[in-house]
Amino acid sequence: MGRKRQQTAALQLSLPDNGSAMWDVVIVGAGLSGLTAAWELLKSCPKLQVLVLEGKGRVGGRTQTVMLPCANGMDMWDLGGQWVGRTQHFVLDLIKDLGLEMYPQYTSGWKLSHLGGPDNNIRSYYFNIPSISVLALIDLQLFIWKIERLRKKVAIRNVKSCPQAAEFDSITVKDFMEKHLWTQEAKECVDLACRAVFGMESNVMSFLYFLMYSSASGGFMPLVEATYGSAQEFRIKGGAQQLSERLADSIGREKILLNSAVSAIHQDLDKVEVRTKSKYFLCKKVIVSCPPHLAAKIQYQPSLGTERLYLMSKTRVGHMIKFIVTYKTAFWRDMGLSGEIVNRSTIEYPVCVTYDATSSDGNPAIVGFISGEQAIIWSQAPDWSQEAFNGGCPVSVMAPKMLTSYYPGFRYRHESIHFAGTETADVWCGYMDGAVQSGHRSAFEVLFMLSLKDMSLLQNNSTATNNSQDEQGRTGWWRFSKWHLLGATTLTIVFLWHWWKKTFPIQDFTLKSTQREWRFFPDFVH
Repeated sequence: MGRKRQQTAALQLSLPDNGSAMWDVVIVGAGLSGLTAAWELLKSCPKLQVLVLEGKGRVGGRTQTVMLPCANGMDMWDLGGQWVGRTQHFVLDLIKDLGLEMYPQYTSGWKLSHLGGPDNNIRSYYFNIPSISVLALIDLQLFIWKIERLRKKVAIRNVKSCPQAAEFDSITVKDFMEKHLWTQEAKECVDLACRAVFGMESNVMSFLYFLMYSSASGGFMPLVEATYGSAQEFRIKGGAQQLSERLADSIGREKILLNSAVSAIHQDLDKVEVRTKSKYFLCKKVIVSCPPHLAAKIQYQPSLGTERLYLMSKTRVGHMIKFIVTYKTAFWRDMGLSGEIVNRSTIEYPVCVTYDATSSDGNPAIVGFISGEQAIIWSQAPDWSQEAFNGGCPVSVMAPKMLTSYYPGFRYRHESIHFAGTETADVWCGYMDGAVQSGHRSAFEVLFMLSLKDMSLLQNNSTATNNSQDEQGRTGWWRFSKWHLLGATTLTIVFLWHWWKKTFPIQDFTLKSTQREWRFFPDFVH
């Protein structure tokens, strides 16, 4: 605690007085997208003056890693976002750059399901689809194929290009289910998927948004599985909040001001004024990286426009309660179970899904979720909707008739204000990967706009890069020739040796035990 107070005091002393300095970029939000944007800006141009303002008392946004008691004392678990997959290239590159490691989500063993009504038995299944009746299985598979065909027609960067965009945006996922599914078990599976992925019931979500979200993730099944290539494939050793913590260290903690919620952003011809409760900061560009419904609470001058404000304020945030239970032993593994349970969710049994949450150090745990309507009912317990400057998890969801009317300009800049956040991503939106991608995009937008106004701003960085490239050019030919000469010499020696052996065979080079001729070349050369 003493170290944190010293850092905070040092930070406050290092900040300029109100209005006494012009920042190049002020970033609203110290979540994964905002910190990625700051990191990218400073990596591309170290001379930039960048400031990050965060309303919470911590960095990380919708990721939060906490210490919990467990079998071996204490260990780290994620209360927020925790999973990544091999197709999420932006966050995987960041994990590698920051020196973090991953480990696979445990999925070995039988899974349990309780679907089809309260009187149905709890069933076990081994593969990805819950154990349901044959008719329901056929019904569900046909529905998934239909979703896959339709989602390929939806381009996330231009949802209106889909011929049926208006039709799909006028109905909910529930409406589409009622029309194309005829078994109760199959309907419950899709309802369960909506709760687990979005924290939302299927009867409030636009079907077009559902298709767009699936398209951004490479399909519907990667959203709900914990297998190869899915969204729940890996976990980060030590917790996902480390991404933000290490980004903050790389950026410089003195450039991040916590407990500084932004209340207003006023634009002028040559500057932007960003206001908090007690201070204001002048800058050239702003990146707003907080969730849309929180960004809508900021006062903008001039106004963002009716359409954009309506879209940001009316996006619905998911309702999700996440819990972690630690155990002395992983008894479910001893019983041949994976720890994964899917449940239809009722007031008596509100949990919709659980997974094995055993830590990278081997401390046994189970993580579970209460989502959608049941999360609202059970909200007396602490949940993400009560987290300050969060307002819900895991992602903002759009109701019918919002995508086709307002969405095209969702991620576009407004004069000197640029927008980031996982909801603005065009790959894996709603996930950490989408947050990282949006951070890179917004940073590149700002760098481009700043370079148009002041070419000297990026000149030093470009000159250094060009000098490095020139030096590589002057020395590259010799390195290229040197290595090729060495390779050619080696191949010549190998060829002569092989020719000599064939021409003048020596019995000592034959493996007597297997009667196979000894070869100089390894098998992969052939």
